Amino acid sequence: QVQLVESGGRLVQVGGSLNVSCAASGSILNIHVMGWYRQAPGQQRELVATMTTRGITTYADAVRDRFTISRDGAKNTVHLEMSSLKPEDTAVYFCYADVSEITSSDGDSLAYRDLEIWGQGTLVTVSS
Repeated sequence: QVQLVESGGRLVQVGGSLNVSCAASGSILNIHVMGWYRQAPGQQRELVATMTTRGITTYADAVRDRFTISRDGAKNTVHLEMSSLKPEDTAVYFCYADVSEITSSDGDSLAYRDLEIWGQGTLVTVSS
């Protein structure tokens, strides 16, 4: 079963920088899209940034000029570099992946299924 594990969330001061990372593991055939969403207390989960296999990125307007997403396809990891952090960036950051998971492999044949999976989240707190 494919799993996502995030790391790097912590308390940081306003204006500071922080990197969070996510690693995917399991029977992965391909990760089509990988990225980050966040959920602040009392708010709905929202897009932060995603990146496709071809390197096409999508950013939320609120973070576009401050956050940078990157992926390592060989390691099945995604990273989010956050700078100029604001109190409103405080949230649980969830890793997301649109992935093809291998369900069986038998000589010449291979079966897979497409899944959208989420990590458990990592807390980023921006304190003034």
